[in-house]
Amino acid sequence: MPTSPTPPSAARVVVLVSGTGSNLQALIDAATDPAYGVQVVAVGADRHGARALERAVRHGIPTFVCRVPDHRDRQAWDAALAEQIGAHTPDLVVSAGFMKILGEAVLSAHTVVNTHPALLPAFPGAHAVADALAYGVRVTGCTAHLVDSGVDTGPILEQVAVPVEDGDTPESLHERIKTVERSMLVDVVGRLARHGHTLTDRKVTIP
Repeated sequence: MPTSPTPPSAARVVVLVSGTGSNLQALIDAATDPAYGVQVVAVGADRHGARALERAVRHGIPTFVCRVPDHRDRQAWDAALAEQIGAHTPDLVVSAGFMKILGEAVLSAHTVVNTHPALLPAFPGAHAVADALAYGVRVTGCTAHLVDSGVDTGPILEQVAVPVEDGDTPESLHERIKTVERSMLVDVVGRLARHGHTLTDRKVTIP
């Protein structure tokens, strides 16, 4: 069913997805409370058939798909993605399991928030949970950060620790991290939407 009406003062948020959309659902659920200060105005994916798009449709949220193979190169894809995001005039863009590296066209036009299943700068990249486990750390966690041109190198917004338990597998550890990650993302996006942020060198301050 469609989300509840959102006050005009709510921040307009576009969410980018690739998978099932559990983080997207957490944001949609939070946005039903007017005090949260967020309106999810569109959901974009890098492929057709992502379950996250189905979630958006069920809630009456516009969707779009921008596939890399449909463009001559990554730069052209990035420009097309920036145009599709910009059509919804967002105040903030959230990368919620979006499995593509964003380029200059998107990043120069929009503030983008991403989450990562490790305590950055440790264990960047696509295999963070398995890498942390293989290294033998006793504590890992998740990070919310602003996206820059690097891979998981943007300024850090928030971090939450998750203990590693004896007998953990990458799958069991990742499930516990994802639970914490959803809560962290909802909190960070809400605070950014309501209060904005300042960036000094690499230090982010949310008033």
